[in-house]
Amino acid sequence: MFKTLFLASTAAALLVGAASAADLPRRAAPPVFVPVPVFTWTGFYAGFNAGYAFNERDTVRTTGIGALQNNVNAGLRRGDVRLSQEGFTGGGQIGYNLQFTPGSGVVIGFEADAQYTDLQRTQVDSIFLPVFNPNRLTNTYRSELGFLGTVRGRIGYAFDRVLVYGTGGFAYGDVSQNISFTTGIPQTYAGSRSQIETGYAYGGGIEYALPTESFLNFFKSSAVTVKAEYLRYDLGTKNLLVGTTGGPGIGYNSRFTTEGSLVRAGVNYKFGSY
Repeated sequence: MFKTLFLASTAAALLVGAASAADLPRRAAPPVFVPVPVFTWTGFYAGFNAGYAFNERDTVRTTGIGALQNNVNAGLRRGDVRLSQEGFTGGGQIGYNLQFTPGSGVVIGFEADAQYTDLQRTQVDSIFLPVFNPNRLTNTYRSELGFLGTVRGRIGYAFDRVLVYGTGGFAYGDVSQNISFTTGIPQTYAGSRSQIETGYAYGGGIEYALPTESFLNFFKSSAVTVKAEYLRYDLGTKNLLVGTTGGPGIGYNSRFTTEGSLVRAGVNYKFGSY
């Protein structure tokens, strides 16, 4: 009888202990660590740009060859003519960046771009100085930069999603220049040139990687960036022979300089989200 009671008491105690243990809080498994990705500018990118372009050093300087310098001195052919040009520019770019340390740090890279430039100007001067020439003289000047392309290096510093950079390198453009001098009805002197000119470009800018939730981030990706940039180009200075087409003498030399600036904004898509 005693043995039966002992076994029954022991079984009851074990059941109560098991029930109490079931009510104790259990130790949860440690959370899985998921590292937050750090933005990096490293990678290829492509995009488009648009802005405002204007030329500089826009004065065409003309000298007469031999005795024809007398016409320049008298004002029949103007020695200095300004051909100011300004207008829209738009195009595209591709490039690659390499950031040495993700987050903040030095970024180097290269970029190639090409854009249409609405830089053209035609000026017509009508000159009547009967004390020097009884005819009405017409002088026509035209200059145009049809497109501009560059291949440049870039170096800057990234403050996480903000990149401040400088840039410089090779530039080329489609340059056209034309001059005609008319005495009376026939064209007496003319010259023209249309070719690809080369030179250099330099400038700088600031670029920002859009957060995913930005309404401007149309890809809804951390790989969309926007930028504002200034670029100055110099394609050199060339002489244009405005040669005779039946008038006296050899003609005139007119000196053109192709320099200017672009102020533009752009959007890039960087391949690879981080």
